[in-house]
Amino acid sequence: MRLTFARKRKLKNAGLMLLNLPLMFIILLPLIYTLYISVMPADEIYDNVLIPSAISFDNYVRAFTNPAYSFLGYIKNSFIISLSVMLGQMFTCSLAAFAFSFLDFKGKKLLFILVLSTMMVPGEATIIANYLTVSRWGWLDSYQALILPYITSALGIFLLRQHYLTFPKELREASLLDGCTNMRFLYSVVFPLSKPALGALGAYVFLNTWNQYMWPLLVTNSDAYRTVQVGISMLYDIDAEALGLMMAGVVIVIVPSLAIFVFMQKQLINGLMAGAVKG
Repeated sequence: MRLTFARKRKLKNAGLMLLNLPLMFIILLPLIYTLYISVMPADEIYDNVLIPSAISFDNYVRAFTNPAYSFLGYIKNSFIISLSVMLGQMFTCSLAAFAFSFLDFKGKKLLFILVLSTMMVPGEATIIANYLTVSRWGWLDSYQALILPYITSALGIFLLRQHYLTFPKELREASLLDGCTNMRFLYSVVFPLSKPALGALGAYVFLNTWNQYMWPLLVTNSDAYRTVQVGISMLYDIDAEALGLMMAGVVIVIVPSLAIFVFMQKQLINGLMAGAVKG
């Protein structure tokens, strides 16, 4: 009976995998097409050739060596901005979530509702106001304009607060009896126990910032501060026939996103589920 049950379970799992294969192919098809075009010779891209006569990596070389733009500089800017926003949100959201979880003050629930209500406001509704603000402050074409408007988020505060609420109340009470200050409790107890949630928040914020296009396009005017997403569009603008070059740039940009998803998939899932159940 046990062998029969185990065999049925294996057959069921195999059947589910076979059903998922077409779906996986559909999801990966755009990425496969992008990679396919990026290594195809330029004279065959518009000829509807199914199998290229040769595989060429010239587009990847041109993406990094063309003197008309600084694609490597765009990647560096994106890393600096994404890491800064990620670390900033992990810090500010942790402080706000700590206050909403462990501190008692008048109007805490109302203030938290107001913070959550900002999640209902689309970014397109505030982008003009943000642009006018950073322009009035003289921050256009600078790292400040790319980093500071996104240094905190209501989603990060909500995610960490829900995770902090799962901590036993006795843990906080014991720290108060021992004379532990709020900051000491935060750094010595809360942060070490919140690695899954902080990791999930950090990965989400990094990917979201890395893939930003509209805001960097508005506030940057020079190659010194342009991000990689803006740089991809410039690859196509330089030469209208350089579709393979643009696709090579897309593949290069996708690599960090795929790496984070592949290596942090388990931590992302654990972090997002950490605060799902209170108690």
